[in-house]
This record gives sequence, structure tokens and C-alpha cells, in this order.
Amino acid sequence: WPAASGLAVDDQGFIQVNEYLQSISHDNVFAVGDIAALPQRCPKSGVYAVKQGKILARNLILAAHDKPLKKYKPQRHALSLIGTGDKNAVAAYRGGSAQGRWLWWLKQKIDQHFIAKYNQLRRMSEKETSYNNQLADEAARQELAALTMRCGGCGAKVGSSVLQRVMRKLPSTARDDVLIGRDSSDDSAMICVPTGKVLVQSMDYFRAFIDDPYLFGAIAANHALGDVFAMGAEAQSVLALATVPYGREKIVEQSLYELLAGACHTLAPSGTALIGGHSAEGAELGFGLTVNGLVDAHRALRKQGLKEGDALILTKPLGTGTLFAADMRCRARGRWIDQALQQMLLSNQHAVAVLHEFDVTACTDITGFGLVGHLYEMLHASALQAELELASLPVLPGARETIAMGILSSLQPQNLRLKRAINNHAAVSDCQDYALLFDPQTAGGLLFGVAAERATACIDALRSKGYANASTIGRIMPLAETQVSSQHAMQAPITIKI
Repeated sequence: WPAASGLAVDDQGFIQVNEYLQSISHDNVFAVGDIAALPQRCPKSGVYAVKQGKILARNLILAAHDKPLKKYKPQRHALSLIGTGDKNAVAAYRGGSAQGRWLWWLKQKIDQHFIAKYNQLRRMSEKETSYNNQLADEAARQELAALTMRCGGCGAKVGSSVLQRVMRKLPSTARDDVLIGRDSSDDSAMICVPTGKVLVQSMDYFRAFIDDPYLFGAIAANHALGDVFAMGAEAQSVLALATVPYGREKIVEQSLYELLAGACHTLAPSGTALIGGHSAEGAELGFGLTVNGLVDAHRALRKQGLKEGDALILTKPLGTGTLFAADMRCRARGRWIDQALQQMLLSNQHAVAVLHEFDVTACTDITGFGLVGHLYEMLHASALQAELELASLPVLPGARETIAMGILSSLQPQNLRLKRAINNHAAVSDCQDYALLFDPQTAGGLLFGVAAERATACIDALRSKGYANASTIGRIMPLAETQVSSQHAMQAPITIKI
């Protein structure tokens, strides 16, 4: 692919760079490590790549500031150590060689020391960081200086020209039931509700938890659509609310475009139209959507309606709250976060047809208030109780490890107040997965009740739609007389089975 992209490559396909680690054909492209072909013909070795990285980091700053670059000068000699797979290793240095178990031990020590530098990161500073002066030219510094005073009210809106350029780059979705959309200059959008349908509405908004605006926009949109899908509805249209960090005009424009482009990517498969919204500058990136959905009134799913004997099914694993709290502290492994992001991008849309097919009795999506919080609302509305099997909960990889580290979401303490809804919480509070019951979920799965005899077939159908972690996590039971107060308020309707 480097050659296909137009970069100069050697006869083996490696990117040719100069002594400054720049592509010899494109001076705004840098390459280091195994992919680079250096003029000094260095070995493809991590020893050289690591030292190239330091020069690369420095040269990226210098290039951005239009200053002379620093030359990379490779060391003349480097130790090569190769494990042979039987707890022995072979070493080569300056024409000499050796082998043995002691070299395996040495290699392990060197490798472990190197990896530890990235596994054991220093604690994140709570102090605000300022922008790097070296990355800003004079025009940028003047514009950044003006950011110390930013207006509120409508003076905080993203500029009209920026907004127009962003809107022109976004894909459009035409629907017959959207009469006026974002392509019009009217003050409001106009939608119609087809005969026989009712309109359901929901809104979600939250601050960014990842640095990628596109990915954040995609997940935030998926999260917002979840409420509508939980009611068994189709998503018709959305209004977006975006907060973009203060910055130079071109940076604000790019951030807003990436944010909305990510949202549109999520909206496209369901044919949901982005019909308008509002954008403003603020201290940090934030995004939300007001979602309009359509459903036959008699087919709408609600939190009430659970029946005695129902099986409780959860479609997606738990753990996003603790994992991203750990990620903010640099304590989560990359593969844990990657797998969590994939689950957060998994739409609940395809589950809706399954819910209708199996005559689901009640449904909700698991989001900020955690599994117990949302289940409690269902039980309260249905005047029933539930038994949850702790061992059956689907859990994201790494969530148990981060909880064991004592890392929990900042919302966890408030969610934990609902432990009163668990009638045996004192007996189970020390169990490994207990904290997951209160873990706030972003773009979480659906929780619903279905007749017990249909549960296995329902899970099979869900898994065929891509919900590989769909699981039966409990059952619905009648409410004991002692659990209904004189005002019919619920008292501890959840039992945890170990």
C-alpha cells in the first residue's frame, strides 16, 4: 500500500526516508521502524526503532514550527537477542555470538523492563495543561490568546460559515415523512407522523470519554437511539446538540465535522435523518441527540408488563463504566478498551425485530443507572420481583480486573444507593461481580422479559443477529405481600443468586 499511495519505496516496498526520517517524495510524511528504508540501511530491529521514535517526536514539533529538523544518527553497534523457544536465547554483538539459558534470562529482564515503562504509567495529573507554544505560529498564538474571553448566550454558537461548510460535507438522508430538514433555512424542522403510528421521543447528551470525535459521535448516537429501540420503535429523525472545544476556526470546523460524520455513520443503517440541531463552543467536547421514533401504539414496548415466570435476558455485556474510568487513569489495557468500543458501537436496532417476534413483555436499555437501577424501574412498574443469577451476567473483558483494582465510575456511588432494592445485599456485596450490578453503561444492551419456554430460542435468534453475549440472567417471580407497602411502593424486589 505505501507504493500505491504514491510514496517512494525501495525494491522491497519499504518507505524510503532521508536522514531526518522524512519520506524522500513527501516531506510532510515521516516513517520509522520496520516500515522505513533508511539511507544508513539499519537492521529491522526494535533497538533502532525505539531511538528513531525520539527523533521522530522531536522532528514533528520542529516541522510544525517550520524549524530545521534533527538528523537521526544510528548507533554503530547494537545487541541482538533472539529467544529460541526453549528458555534459551542466542545473542550477537560486534561480530561475536553466544547462546544459553542465561541469555534467555537477560532477554526477559530487558523486555520486561521496557514493557513496564508503558504498563506502569505515572498517575494522571489533575492540573490543566496548556497548549504547546512550539506547535503554534504567530497567527495561531494571536487567535489562542483571544480564547481567554469567550462570550456566552448566542455568542457562544459555532460560526455560520463554519456550520454551513460542515453541513455541506455531511451525507443527506431523504425521508417522505421529513417535510423540512436541515437542507432548509427554516427555523424549525417539520416531520409528520404516518397514520396508525405514534411518536416516541428521547434525548441523551454527555461529555466525551475518548479523544476521537468521529468515534465519540458514532457511540453517542448509538446510545441515544437505544431508548427508542427499547420501546420497539423505528428511529425516524434526530436533532443534534454539539459542544466543540474552543479553538481556531479550522480546528473547530474539523472537530464538528468529525463528530457529526460519526453520528451520521451510526444513523445511516436505520435510515434515520439528521434534520437539525444546535452547535456551540465550550470547555470540552460534548454531544447528544433528540431522537424521534415511530411505532404502532399497540406494539410499543414499555418497562411495565413483566409477567410471573418470565426469563430476563440481557443482550450485551456489562463493564463500560469501570473500564473507561480505568482508561482515564491509564490503567486499562488497549485490547479491553477496543473490545468495549466494539460493543458500544453494536446497535440495538437489529434486536427490535427479535423482541416483536418473541412477544417480549417489557423492555428497557441498560445505561447510566446500571443494571439494578433499570431493572428496579421495570419491577416497580410491573409490581413483581426478580431473581438475578450473578454468575450468568455477561461481562466485558477486563472489567473484573479494573474492579479488582478498585477503579469504579464516578457515578457508581450514586447508583450504589439503590442497593436497598436487593433484599440480600449484605450476603452478596463481597461477591466478585456485585459492583457490576451498579456499573453505568454507555450504549448498553437491552434488558427484557420473555416467556421462559421461549428464552433459549430467543437467545439463539439474538446471537444470529450479532449479539454474541446475549444471556438469560434471571427470572421474574410474584411479589410477596410483605414487599408491598400501604402505598404499593416496592421494597427490595431483587434477590441475587450466587
